[in-house]
Amino acid sequence: MTKRLPKKDVVIIGLGWTGSIMAHELTDEGLDVVAIERGPWRDAPTDFPPTYMQDELRYRVRHELFLRPDQLTFSFRNKIGQTALPIRSWGAFMPPNGVGGGGVHWNAETWRFLPSDFVLKTHLTQRYGASFLPEDMTIQDWGVTYDELETHYDAFEYLCGTSGTAGNLKGQIQEGGNPFEGPRSRPYPTPAQKQPWGYQLFAKAARELGYKPFPQPSGNLSQAYTNTLGLQMGPCTYCGHCEWFGCANYSKASPQTTLLPALVRKSNFTARDNSEVVRINTDRSGKHATGVTFVDTSGEEWEQPADLVILSAYSLFNVQLLLHSGIGQPYDPEKNTGVIGRNFTHQTISSVNGFFDHTKYNFNPFVASGSIGMCVDEFNGDNFDHGPHGFVGGGYVGHVQTGARPIESTLVPPGTPKWGAAWKKAVKENYLSTVKPGTGVHGSFYAYRDVYLDLDPTYKDRFDRPLMRMTIDLHDNEVKQNKFLTDKFAEIIKAMGAKAVAPSYRTAPYDMTTYQTTHLNGGAIMGTDPTTSAVNKYLQHWDVSNLFVLGASAFPQNAGYNPTGTVAALAFWAASAIRNRYLKNTGPLIHV
Repeated sequence: MTKRLPKKDVVIIGLGWTGSIMAHELTDEGLDVVAIERGPWRDAPTDFPPTYMQDELRYRVRHELFLRPDQLTFSFRNKIGQTALPIRSWGAFMPPNGVGGGGVHWNAETWRFLPSDFVLKTHLTQRYGASFLPEDMTIQDWGVTYDELETHYDAFEYLCGTSGTAGNLKGQIQEGGNPFEGPRSRPYPTPAQKQPWGYQLFAKAARELGYKPFPQPSGNLSQAYTNTLGLQMGPCTYCGHCEWFGCANYSKASPQTTLLPALVRKSNFTARDNSEVVRINTDRSGKHATGVTFVDTSGEEWEQPADLVILSAYSLFNVQLLLHSGIGQPYDPEKNTGVIGRNFTHQTISSVNGFFDHTKYNFNPFVASGSIGMCVDEFNGDNFDHGPHGFVGGGYVGHVQTGARPIESTLVPPGTPKWGAAWKKAVKENYLSTVKPGTGVHGSFYAYRDVYLDLDPTYKDRFDRPLMRMTIDLHDNEVKQNKFLTDKFAEIIKAMGAKAVAPSYRTAPYDMTTYQTTHLNGGAIMGTDPTTSAVNKYLQHWDVSNLFVLGASAFPQNAGYNPTGTVAALAFWAASAIRNRYLKNTGPLIHV
């Protein structure tokens, strides 16, 4: 029997970046807020101590900080006509688990999207004509613009102390920064991280080829910083254990280092960890959320009533919960109707490893951070003329090696035996003289009619709910885009002085077993038309006006950047709309 808890003003589902931001904003408004998180509570000093956090086997290989597939998984297929099978081990992406969410184990690469990314369909159609776009491509404008989000990007960067070099201050291009970025109202709060020799060599080669390299914007701080809430952070120690790991040095921006210490001191905030929300409840009309139902670790079911529901879990979980709750019309790719599950996307990632003469090059690659590196943006978004190339989209390319952890950093040149004395000799000779840029090519992934999310007709989870089914494949446009970017990247690696390069292109079919990024997007996208989007420009659900859906599930398609900066900016944007408009006159913020 479900037990009913006292009513709250706000219930937040998921306590990662967006849940923490929204909780802080709404408690500042005086509202009584409870956050419900499936995973455990995590504190920086006790859960991520440097005495054992740099354990590659435990955290990278055995996935200590991530959701277990036997807790919850998805089914997967490439094509509509195929039978999907459950994912038994994570590969292409890593679902977060616990307080802090993906903000615990991210690399802290803190980008802004291009202004044109937010009006993508309009922009591309005007420049190239509608016939230039693939017939089955379903890209959309976001409904919100870069100019509207700029102050919210700025708020997140100053919350995190982001380190970087501005490229465009109030419309004035700045030397040393990214000349393609949108205008920013002020510089980064801290200067860019210092770049070890290998990254400097990449920048020199890029400049000699005519590009404008700049340091990657980083949430791993270059110096000590006190953030906008008065919380103190320390400078990065370049230990090279950021992605897949927590940071106990208070050097990497995360909810634990920038928000939660202030949030937990508020008397009008509470949190329940190890509790999984299984349903968003609505009244008989289906147009008003009344709260949520969750299950704790003893299997007991609880109802948490609330006036306002904030859905702020990982993108896939957002879509799954909407489908399980029967909120919004499920997407049907055959009829091209419905919105929940529509425009599901990922990223198009590849890289080029460079092998150098070990008698001349010693890069000390273990000296690194999660978002260190030098990048070029000439091939991102629509920063170049796509007309001669026959595709749209792009991405940044950069030498962004995040360390040289020993299990995954034993690279050898092509043609080397895969075992034995010759392999060992090659590992020894190449460990210090190999450039392994990681996600060196960080490409966009645009939306298509046959890439989507829905409920699996066969497989169920431990609560007897259908698994969510992923139908995803790479289209020719993304394959062409990736080959173009990877070849451009290889040219720079060669110009650094590499004696051999090993490009690895991203090709079809979409591979679920090889890690790309955890940047899965869409499925509950924002827009201006309720027939093609789940939420309006303020992330308010079109059908249920007291439900706001945060996170990358709102992206109509994915740009060629890491998404966290935009995810956080949208959270501040939605919070502002709730504080300044919704609470004064509850109901739809936009009428159509």
